[in-house]
Amino acid sequence: MATAKPVLFSGNSNRALAVEIAHIMGTHVGKALVTTFANEECRIEIHENVRGADAFVIQSICKPPEPGRSVNDSLMEMLLMIDALRRASAYRITAVIPYYGYAKQDKKTKGREPISAKLVANLLTTAGVQRILTVDLHAAQIQGFFDDPVDNLTASFILANHLINTKKLRGPGVVVVSPDAGGVARAEAFAKKLQSSVAIVFKRRPRPDVNEVSEVVGDLKGKTAVIIDDMISTGGTLVKASEALLERGATSVITCATHGIFAAGAAKKLNDSPITEIVVTNTVPVPEDIRGDKIKVLSVGRLLAETIRRISANRSVSELYNDQERTLGQDGAEDQSLFSLGASDSAPETQHADVRDVALEPTRKG
Repeated sequence: MATAKPVLFSGNSNRALAVEIAHIMGTHVGKALVTTFANEECRIEIHENVRGADAFVIQSICKPPEPGRSVNDSLMEMLLMIDALRRASAYRITAVIPYYGYAKQDKKTKGREPISAKLVANLLTTAGVQRILTVDLHAAQIQGFFDDPVDNLTASFILANHLINTKKLRGPGVVVVSPDAGGVARAEAFAKKLQSSVAIVFKRRPRPDVNEVSEVVGDLKGKTAVIIDDMISTGGTLVKASEALLERGATSVITCATHGIFAAGAAKKLNDSPITEIVVTNTVPVPEDIRGDKIKVLSVGRLLAETIRRISANRSVSELYNDQERTLGQDGAEDQSLFSLGASDSAPETQHADVRDVALEPTRKG
């Protein structure tokens, strides 16, 4: 068992989410220098004593908000922070990866291709990580790429509560749509939460990141269609799927996804589409200037904060799902279902000044 309270650290890919998690937990993001040397190599320095600490590194493997940086910079920052913490004698290191990049490359689809998701898992293990905490992996079998424990959370309750409480979407007037055959299980689980039926969009992919809708199966006439997916990348599939759904009798289309990548001008494409609303979470930072009128960003901060507290206290994580199921659709459901630890398991004393002064301090150039 760890000999100290949980210590949070963050790279630059999703610092705002790390600050939110720390604020909710009543602690601060650990002091660390995360920047680059003059030759553009990543530079990491941990500025706190972490000997015997239960360390959590919060980093989405995505493109950082800072211009000129890439997905690979985020991955390298995480690997180096884990290595630095291991060499500084942290008791346990948990990688908190709200968005696991490279997850779509989880298998070989043709000869002479890498299995990149497995390679990322190997890199994390080699660096010294001992546990993974992530949200809605693109493929659940990626958990098997690790020999260490993996907690694969779901944001579906957060998305469902938004639709039920804000949009009043529940019951037979709603149909949950899977944008492809591979997402049917996800759509069925989401439809159960909304007490609705399911439809499936069949598509073919003539080349990478290009999709064409071939058929739609399900009753859409007079219903609000809710497309559910794990991520939105280029947005092409969603635009074509929404057009096909409206042609087949749906009254309106709302899309929900955990990870809003919005690559290659996807945000503008979706804002210009017939989709009524695009709902994502902040596992990937979505800049305000691209959201427009349709993109709504929900927070997974409370979910991750409570899970981190439970992991550190050796409490059950699966209990969260029971609480979320019980309070689904109730006003303030998120606040009721999370943070159910007793007083003896309370978070460390509040240090909000540190959250502001340390976590939001601009990174310095080496």
